Amino acid sequence: MLEVIPGILEKDWSEIERKINIAKQFSKVIHIDIIDGKFVPNTTFLDPSPFAKFKGEVFFELHMMVENPLRYLKPFADAGFKRFIGHVESFKRPQEQVEFVAKTQELGEVGLAIDGPTDLSAIKVLYSDLDCVLIMTIKAGESGQLFGTEYLKKVEMLKRAHHDMKIEVDGGINDQTIIEAKNAGATRFVANSFIFKAQNPQEQYNLLKKW
Repeated sequence: MLEVIPGILEKDWSEIERKINIAKQFSKVIHIDIIDGKFVPNTTFLDPSPFAKFKGEVFFELHMMVENPLRYLKPFADAGFKRFIGHVESFKRPQEQVEFVAKTQELGEVGLAIDGPTDLSAIKVLYSDLDCVLIMTIKAGESGQLFGTEYLKKVEMLKRAHHDMKIEVDGGINDQTIIEAKNAGATRFVANSFIFKAQNPQEQYNLLKKW
């Protein structure tokens, strides 16, 4: 089943809350990006506590572009997050990936993300232990970047090797690039600018959903 997920990458809680209140009207799942300024040169809002007000209303997915993603798991789980995606580039040793997956499984669904230039071989855990793999179709860290078609090769490879794997793409998704990503084998599509920079976000979301 194909799924479109509104994505939010912001520095201020007021803007995050505004976008959540928009997105929850048409999507049960919302993707929240957190960035610590160390993993990539950008920062976002990092306090999990305000999200708790939406417990029961929204299925929050956390995309952790941070060093040491393990430290963020429990605080965000306590605030109501249900799915946690850590970047393979943030783990220095394969055992750290194993530990991350094991701890996350105690709290919710677990995924691993791969930045645009990173090879699939960087994943060192069993694919059967993952709920999803997120393929960045941009360079991690900023919303509004142009879609990198070349990164879809990883989607195609992953789909061939693990046909039932939920493959999520994030970066530059619009009503044209979603077709390319779908044809490559992606099943989840995170859209930020295309939805929230429009006058009618729900109309844009529906435009993506039709594919």
